[in-house]
Amino acid sequence: MDMTWLDLWKFHGAALLAGCVIDWIIGDPLWLPHPVRLMGTMIAGMEQRLRRWTEGTGRKGQSRAGAILAASMCMIWWCIPWAIVHAAELLWPAWAWAALLLAEGFLCSLMLAARGLYTESMKVCRSLEAGRTEEARYNVSMIVGRDTSVLDEGGIARAAVETVAENASDGVIAPFLFMAFLGPAGGTLYKAVNTMDSMVGYKNGRYLYFGRFAARLDDLLNLAPARLTGILMVLGAWVLPGMDGTHACKVFLRDRKRHASPNSAHGEAACAGALHLRLAGDAWYFGTLHKKPYIGDDHRKIEPSDIRRANHLMFFAEGMMVFGCLLYTSPSPRDRTRSAGACLE
Repeated sequence: MDMTWLDLWKFHGAALLAGCVIDWIIGDPLWLPHPVRLMGTMIAGMEQRLRRWTEGTGRKGQSRAGAILAASMCMIWWCIPWAIVHAAELLWPAWAWAALLLAEGFLCSLMLAARGLYTESMKVCRSLEAGRTEEARYNVSMIVGRDTSVLDEGGIARAAVETVAENASDGVIAPFLFMAFLGPAGGTLYKAVNTMDSMVGYKNGRYLYFGRFAARLDDLLNLAPARLTGILMVLGAWVLPGMDGTHACKVFLRDRKRHASPNSAHGEAACAGALHLRLAGDAWYFGTLHKKPYIGDDHRKIEPSDIRRANHLMFFAEGMMVFGCLLYTSPSPRDRTRSAGACLE
């Protein structure tokens, strides 16, 4: 198909909108193998081989191995979507536009986690509202990395709210932004880096040097999306009922850097301010207490319904992204004139 760069960009936008609709409808079905699982398997396998090759080489060897891992994953997952999309075009040449739109839209839906994040966090909300604390504790353990056995009902609700607020960026806004500019390949590349960071980006004896490249690359890719997520959530607090936009802006500006990661607290700070809650703080991981600063103000006791409100902020932020995507994919006056001229011919 012959397309200009602008046409291609608009086509990616249309496929992304289709992907959003697919994600809203079906989310991430358990029966469907997810690319992130394959990414995780690849990372684990490559790490094992790279460590064997660089055994005894010290810090420099580990750093080089980590850089090779990151570069390899980025190249592989940049190419895979293009291969799938072009395969769809070759298999159904008579329906090239429809095949490409369907293939890209489906790939985009797999990179977005809005429906999955909503579904899993609302399980926690409904369990707490029904008074089933142990069920809520189990449900929240499925979406957080901290030890949940020590959490009371307020701690369980807080963990769920924090997860929605933090993952609104790397699960929704960031992949959306990369796919809006680079198509589905941008989304898979981002997810590959994000998955590497979650698996090897730790500051401990095993991963301090091996995972450094992946961690810094993840920080770089999330610089814009994290801040955009916080800004969109602040806007949502001005618009959505029962939220405080002024306080959301205040806490966002004050607390968005209260995290070891330069990107993790932006959405959390905006959400905490909008709901007048105090989030973050000390948490237990694998039997060890990790000291963390608080985000937000302890103006009121957290409620299970705050999980629902956090989801409203997440969907507002995604909705604003969808609105922006609609603006640049809609036909311009020049496009409409060109189409009318083609019809007259």
